[in-house]
Amino acid sequence: MTRLLINGIHLNVEDSGGEGPALMLLHGFTGDATTWEPFLDAWSMFRILRVDIVGHGRSDAPIASGRYSMQHAVADLTALLDQLGVEQTVLLGYSMGGRLALHLALAAPERTAALFLESASPGIDDPTEREARRKSDAALAASIERDGIEAFVDRWQAQPLFASQSSLPRDVRERQRAQRLAQNPLGLANSLRGMGAGSQAYLLPRLASLKVPALFVAGALDARYVAEAQRMAGAVPGSACEVIPDAGHAAHLEQPEAFAATVGRFLRTTPVGVAGQRPLQRHHHEEVTS
Repeated sequence: MTRLLINGIHLNVEDSGGEGPALMLLHGFTGDATTWEPFLDAWSMFRILRVDIVGHGRSDAPIASGRYSMQHAVADLTALLDQLGVEQTVLLGYSMGGRLALHLALAAPERTAALFLESASPGIDDPTEREARRKSDAALAASIERDGIEAFVDRWQAQPLFASQSSLPRDVRERQRAQRLAQNPLGLANSLRGMGAGSQAYLLPRLASLKVPALFVAGALDARYVAEAQRMAGAVPGSACEVIPDAGHAAHLEQPEAFAATVGRFLRTTPVGVAGQRPLQRHHHEEVTS
């Protein structure tokens, strides 16, 4: 664990220290750097940077909700790269982390070597729908502060979005629940206020400016995000969309071997690709969290 002072707050980053190209991994809402532990061996030819996004894991959870904006989060990550001496990195992000990776790639294209997004979106086009989502996220944030973390986690994981995870082994589901319960309630509430889909800009019209290799991935059981992946792939020149069978919103959790293989194939086709990446080890499967 390394907590670095970045723009006035401490961010936790797990740096593998490898000698290969940098690969920055960004988890989803309610997750942290441990999300990616099962894949460290498979991607070990990279210098892997696993970041706890502001408000999550061992990173600070500031009181001011404005500190959680996408703009602040992008500035934090670019400053983090500066402090680590990383000029350019592959970005891999899941869900909220995918939206953050997309913002970073657009704001700092010179720092982005390639882009891999899992179950992400470019934001909400319709202003009325976007405002409704912002209000919904604000109400959910208030409920975390009012009702406590356990009631929130029960509500969060009961969403239809995660229904496909009901068939996962019990110990995997229990680890995921424990990870969520360990989060800072203020950090989660303010993340919803600052980085929720209703608070971010609509990015699809800007995606044509991306000039890096990009792959947009979703689980086949998550029709909404399959459609989002296809939309983004259609907007980014030379990019592609891939659908992982028998997986929902968290393909990395539900089909870790297929997910690792998809990432590996993509990385090997990029200018920073590394041949001969090792396969995901079966004994790691139950360590996955979302």
